[in-house]
Amino acid sequence: MSLKTIPVKISSPQGINRPEAKRPKLRARYGDRAFSIAATSILILSIVAVVYPLYFIVIASISDPNAVYEGKVWLFPSGVTLEGYQRILADSRIWTGLGNTMVYTILGTAISVSTILCGAYALSRKDMPGRKFLMLLFVITMFFDGGLITKYLVVRDLGMLNTIWAVVLPGAVGVWNLIIARSFFEHTIPHELREAAQMDGANDFRFFFQMVLPLSKPLIMLMIMIHVVAHWNSFFDALIFLNDDSKYPLQLVLRNILIQSDVSSSGTTGGDIASYAAAQRIAELTKYAMIVVSSLPLMIALPFMQKHFTKGTLIGAVK
Repeated sequence: MSLKTIPVKISSPQGINRPEAKRPKLRARYGDRAFSIAATSILILSIVAVVYPLYFIVIASISDPNAVYEGKVWLFPSGVTLEGYQRILADSRIWTGLGNTMVYTILGTAISVSTILCGAYALSRKDMPGRKFLMLLFVITMFFDGGLITKYLVVRDLGMLNTIWAVVLPGAVGVWNLIIARSFFEHTIPHELREAAQMDGANDFRFFFQMVLPLSKPLIMLMIMIHVVAHWNSFFDALIFLNDDSKYPLQLVLRNILIQSDVSSSGTTGGDIASYAAAQRIAELTKYAMIVVSSLPLMIALPFMQKHFTKGTLIGAVK
């Protein structure tokens, strides 16, 4: 008895053909394109929303204030004038404040970065006794503050009123930055590296300065960038603790100039319309020019540090 091979024909299910089977892929392609277009549009709108106010301030600072009031300045300057910058740069207080701000920024950044790096590395060492309790004390200060009066009394009792130390020391250590730096050291510097260094005869100080810090350049650049921006824009501590005009930072000097311009324009008698209009014009020119003068140094410097800022933020994030 012989067995015969019976050919079996397998037919596709009814209602399904090849063109219809490709429809999900086509829909997926159209969906990806639609998502890309939507995401690109949102990003472009976000960039415009961030960049345009800065651009408007720049063109308004060199435009006629009357044209700004009338809405003629929105894309290009109108009635170009540099009177606002000339008035600001001719004021000796601006240059004194700029010098003070540079001193406060350099010294304050150096103190803050040094203390944060040393403290964060010590707290990242698992063999440090009491590190959890010390970290708890730091974290408590993030949620509880003695207030402005208590801070003023402490600064006064320490003899730091009207000195440079009243500006750079009270906020030298930021707890959030300390946590970022500690997380960086915990996840980036392996314990085996320290053991190998100890076997070669390196103590803790030598290991920290010759091995840990060179491996922490992104973190260091991140800390420098954060504190440079903070110290450059800071004016409140100087307003509270300083009473000598020659020690005021740039931001406080610009604030006082703006207040004086507003007071002089509002103090003009109602009958003298020409004087009032001239005072208002000078106040508006000064206002926009001051914003540009105070922001331009950081806007020039920060793009060169952006790469290190992004890398340091990602590495120092809590994993």
